[in-house]
Amino acid sequence: MSNGIESIFKPYLQPKKAYEGGKGIPPNGGQKIYKLSSNENPLGQSPKATEALIAAAKNVHIYPDQTDIRLREALVEDFTGELDKDQFICGNSGSEIIDMILRAFINESDEVIFSNPCFLPYSVFSRWYGSKQVDVPLREPDYALDVEGILNAITDRTKIIFLTSPNNPTGTYIPKVVLDDFLSRIPKNIVVVLDEVYRHFADAEDYVSGLAYVKEGHNLIAINSFSKTYGLAGQRIGYCYTTHKIAQYIRQIHKPFLLPHTSTEAAIAALRDKEFIEQTVKTVLEGRKFLAKAFDKLGIKYWPSQANFFLVNPPLPEFEFTDFLMQQGIMVRPVSQFGAPGKVRITIGTQEANEFLIKALTKLKGNG
Repeated sequence: MSNGIESIFKPYLQPKKAYEGGKGIPPNGGQKIYKLSSNENPLGQSPKATEALIAAAKNVHIYPDQTDIRLREALVEDFTGELDKDQFICGNSGSEIIDMILRAFINESDEVIFSNPCFLPYSVFSRWYGSKQVDVPLREPDYALDVEGILNAITDRTKIIFLTSPNNPTGTYIPKVVLDDFLSRIPKNIVVVLDEVYRHFADAEDYVSGLAYVKEGHNLIAINSFSKTYGLAGQRIGYCYTTHKIAQYIRQIHKPFLLPHTSTEAAIAALRDKEFIEQTVKTVLEGRKFLAKAFDKLGIKYWPSQANFFLVNPPLPEFEFTDFLMQQGIMVRPVSQFGAPGKVRITIGTQEANEFLIKALTKLKGNG
């Protein structure tokens, strides 16, 4: 006798709290809302990407390119030839790249290591494939990587280790000397996934991307996105780069016609708009200095950031704080879901948005 359809459900796909992305701007009755909750580009998108989107929209009745080869060739140009086209894999956002990596490597009961606070999809997506999620938290109070903790957590079932630099939601990064040491001690049958989607905003002297390590042959996959620096969050497009051997293996599950025509054209145009990229980075770095100085003056606890946002310890309980700012016309993101209970993430905006935020915080602190 049948036990019902539930009897064939995979046990690790039973209903659990899912990842919830940032919310859109709510109806506001004409009040201007500053959205500082989703780490989007404060300047919008590249004008060249907009032009490419408009031109591409005339052909959406036609199937897109069967492969991602044109975007991969544009990435080779962007990386000044340091990698070749066969080392890149493109997908519908950095999140899909994470999913693709997990599908390629994870079997039921395999282990995935990550370090909270971090991007929730590392654990949520890995659960879809029946893996065991192993959390080796970042070390408080500075949210540094616990290298020895991760190394001690490795077993013969460990397949993937997620690292993030700069990290979402803390804004912290992994110094080169730490990453050098870590990679030198990782077994050769483990894949290290380095999420570096905020790399353009990192200006620390000892910050390093995954590029040198991939060129040296480490089993590392570096994830990137067009949602931040390039302003294409609505187009859902991202990529990773890795060794030839790993890329060739993952590409076997890359679906044909995966990338929409509009996304491909916008991404290629955005990569080539160096002026917009430079202006975006300049805006974020200047805003980061402005907000840090203002937070110091107001006594707002925050963590030094190498990204386009700050993690703050608010002067009110997190949801009271976010509700207060929403009443002022500012959206920010509580990040308990990311493993940082009581903390709030605030995106760096335009100077106008940053000043408006500080006025609201000054009002909250009773100094204005």
